[in-house]
Amino acid sequence: MNKTDLVDRLAPHVGGRQAAGVAIEALVDVIIREVAAGETVGITGFGTFERVERAPRTGRNPRTGQRVPIDSTRTPRFRPGTYFRSVVTAPTDLPAEGLAGGRAGSSPRGTSQP
Repeated sequence: MNKTDLVDRLAPHVGGRQAAGVAIEALVDVIIREVAAGETVGITGFGTFERVERAPRTGRNPRTGQRVPIDSTRTPRFRPGTYFRSVVTAPTDLPAEGLAGGRAGSSPRGTSQP
């Protein structure tokens, strides 16, 4: 699934393709900016986005075998949440209807609350 497909799947839930596109762009923008600033972005049931520091190390040029110093760097990391991991392992645990995450106006299993 690419971004266009994601917009198409989200559109019925938010009132159209334009609103879905704006929502996805805004979500991605916030995550990128916060992680780049060194913050952690956690979405309950889904996962955590964070910045990690990679220490300097010595690599090897595969063509010559020569040792090459590699500088320290920062890289993004995503760690899936417990619920996300469990439904990937057992997709039959996903609710037949409603929201899989169950946080936006529905119960954790995707059924509407009274």
